[in-house]
Amino acid sequence: MKTIQLTTEMFKKDVFDYTTEKEWKFKGEVPALIDFYADWCGPCKMVAPILEELAAEYGDKLVIYKVDTEAEEELSAAFQIRSIPSMLFIPIGKQPMMQAGALQKPQLKEIIDKELLGIEA
Repeated sequence: MKTIQLTTEMFKKDVFDYTTEKEWKFKGEVPALIDFYADWCGPCKMVAPILEELAAEYGDKLVIYKVDTEAEEELSAAFQIRSIPSMLFIPIGKQPMMQAGALQKPQLKEIIDKELLGIEA
């Protein structure tokens, strides 16, 4: 599987509609990771190929979305994105967790395995 470019409208339809819902309720069937990035951001460019690798490795167990903060200002504002890259980790049945900064592949795998997939090291 590849990473998926996510628009505000897709987010409301496939992830969570923050305009109509008050309580977080993830609409997805598998855990997700959302990368908030910008094309001009150096650390974002370093993380991008890692996310593509992870999307291929985890296949249909995990969905990795990418949100261009320049194009999707409403969605970025809804999550109060102030620094990029920022990643939103969305487990099934739990509250999402935000992590700012460019994480390395081992750190990302650890969070995905433990927090999203429930795999203990």
